[in-house]
Amino acid sequence: MISKIVESAATAVRDIPDGATVMIGGFGTAGQPVELIDALLEHGVGDLTIVNNNAGNGTTGLAALLGAGRVRKIICSFPRQVDSQIFDGLYRAGQLELELVPQGTLAERIRAGGAGIAAFFTPTAFGTTLADGKETRRINGRDYVLEEALTADFALIKAHEGDRLGNLVYRKTARNFGPLMASAAHTAIAQVNRIVEVGALDPEAVVTPGIFVERLVEVGGRLPLATEGQ
Repeated sequence: MISKIVESAATAVRDIPDGATVMIGGFGTAGQPVELIDALLEHGVGDLTIVNNNAGNGTTGLAALLGAGRVRKIICSFPRQVDSQIFDGLYRAGQLELELVPQGTLAERIRAGGAGIAAFFTPTAFGTTLADGKETRRINGRDYVLEEALTADFALIKAHEGDRLGNLVYRKTARNFGPLMASAAHTAIAQVNRIVEVGALDPEAVVTPGIFVERLVEVGGRLPLATEGQ
């Protein structure tokens, strides 16, 4: 019987090595797989390259991973916000490398990685410092920048519910980058609020099919309130 369920977040991340590239889902704190990040922090690996929309909030989750000195480089769209003090300190001290990517371009680079598309042309960032060193081309009278696909060794994502086959459904804005990252990583690890029986999920509601998920862990079983967006 196929089952992708693992016993704990610690078990799910225990083979992530030093130097790995890890995609982490989330839009700010919405959809951020905090329990998996905490397990990765406890695991003790370092020299990581992280792909995320942000660069951490406050002192928990991704920010804690940065603060512990485990990350060598971060690829993201919004590194600075009101509570990004850990990123700010590391970056200003030259202890963290940043690759800044416009949000739509970041999403498309990840999608392209999952679809097997090596690169694509986009008008976004043409004529700015973000296009320095990249190939440009004029197509039908408009200037474009060549952006390469993004893939990763591992993806850590958060979903609402999943079954033992790895099929996932998401809750509202918590969906964000999760489906894209699951398809673009060699090993996708999902934490869910609840694991249900095969057949309990509405097939029309499944966003990430189990073929893209290697490991699944339930992290408490508390269902979000109707007013929560993550």
